[in-house]
Amino acid sequence: MTALTWLTDPFTYEFMQRSLLVTVVASIVCALLSCWLVLIGWSLLGDAVSHAVLPGVVLSYIVGIPFAAGALVFGFGAVALIGAVRDTTRLKEDAVIGVVFTTLFAIGLVLVSVTPSHIDLSHILFGNLLGVTDADIWQVVVLGALTTAVLVVKRRDLTLLAFDPVHAHAIGLSPRRLRALLLAALAITVVVALQAVGVILVVAMVITPGATAFLLTDRISRMLVIAPAVAALCAVAGMYASYYLDASSAGMIVLMQGIAFGVAYAATWRTRRVRA
Repeated sequence: MTALTWLTDPFTYEFMQRSLLVTVVASIVCALLSCWLVLIGWSLLGDAVSHAVLPGVVLSYIVGIPFAAGALVFGFGAVALIGAVRDTTRLKEDAVIGVVFTTLFAIGLVLVSVTPSHIDLSHILFGNLLGVTDADIWQVVVLGALTTAVLVVKRRDLTLLAFDPVHAHAIGLSPRRLRALLLAALAITVVVALQAVGVILVVAMVITPGATAFLLTDRISRMLVIAPAVAALCAVAGMYASYYLDASSAGMIVLMQGIAFGVAYAATWRTRRVRA
């Protein structure tokens, strides 16, 4: 097998072309959002939302509507519920997040267990990357483009929120509205990534690229370039690895992101020691 054949052979199949498109779009959107999640310290919230949408996905399958509809409802609902419980109790946010997302995730598992003939658990939990339809592609591309546009347009405001919310309020911005905007973007991004990697692995896609970029630079402008670039590269590498190793596509993509983080960690280790 020549090098050119090795590179082109996987994508002579239409299902691989579809999978690559969905994966790259989802990876880029998740990577952009992950930069602010890492800076603000909302990584656990990304985990919570990604698990909390499971009941919505299952209910969508049961009633025969696009799973994005149910996932969005439960994604926004989980965010609202976390905020309500946090504001009306003495519990810290991490405890509230843990209770809400585990409870909603458990509800989803119960729904799956009582309707086994209608639900393919593996597709919901681990994605169905190699079986995406035209409708799935349009859904991912449209939602991904919408979320990316909002994040790019509001990038300066979101960055100020991450570093100095008091100053943001002083110049006339509303930190509450900016947080709500970011949470809405998180819910939509989770829906976008679900098609690619499923409920379980989506949390890695909304955390790892931003964490990797954070190790490599201390400027948000550079993070917003490095994170999507690394995520897209990992998406392509993961697709090749899954094809030639006959392994899980979603798992390989997330594994590649983990390897990229490890490389970034090793590359900046000496710098961290000097600063320490």
